[in-house]
Amino acid sequence: MDKKIMDYDVVIIGGGAAGLTAAIYCGRARLKTLVIEKSLLGGLATYTNEIENYPGFPEPLNGLDLMKLFEQQAKRFGTEIKLTDVKGIKQLPDHTFMVETFRVDYHAKSVIIATGGKPRLTGAANEENFLYDKGISFCATCDAAYYTDKEVMVIGSGDAAIEEAMFLTKFASRVHVSVIHDEGVMDANKVAQERAMANEKLHLIWNTMVAEFRGEERLNCVVLRHTKTNELIEVPVDGCFLFIGYIPNTEIFKGLVEMTR
Repeated sequence: MDKKIMDYDVVIIGGGAAGLTAAIYCGRARLKTLVIEKSLLGGLATYTNEIENYPGFPEPLNGLDLMKLFEQQAKRFGTEIKLTDVKGIKQLPDHTFMVETFRVDYHAKSVIIATGGKPRLTGAANEENFLYDKGISFCATCDAAYYTDKEVMVIGSGDAAIEEAMFLTKFASRVHVSVIHDEGVMDANKVAQERAMANEKLHLIWNTMVAEFRGEERLNCVVLRHTKTNELIEVPVDGCFLFIGYIPNTEIFKGLVEMTR
């Protein structure tokens, strides 16, 4: 059966904050615009419990609530949204583009890539055995309640790591934080650092990286390696959250656009 073909001025691949912002501008320019998002509209921002640094909102705002406002604004200017996965993209002889999905091929004069990133892994031993529902998570907002009165670990010391660790202390009995830097040094903003240092439920473990994940059906221990002494530190936990950056979701564009790395 032939696939359905639909025509747009602009197709935006990715429905996170960047994609929805692009949609608002395209809609205001009276361009027929489609946003394609494969999972949750709003992207990584929806995983954030509190956003405190977005202009115009003096009080902390839930990331999901903020992204719903982005969606409403984009739709107000006529943006259409489809929740599906992009299978491929081709440039046609007339210099337009075809964006392929499972049931429909979307033809567009222009394509905006706003595919965001996926969480970076540690590369430690046995990591692949405990991803997602087996103990390793990437979203405190999603999974914090599961760890009520349990011990968890957070890997990382940037804004996301420290702020999500603080959120986890509302549920977990103790939150261990593995920090690669020397004592007192973190990558997070100063406000988050001060709050973390004052939180009695946070246990900061300095100069450490993950060496190994251990467990049977589920994760039950994270083994840290001290970066200066090579000492192995076993930390029994019920879950672990990784916040060590993101890798761009650009695989399907290889050969179509020039990559920097």
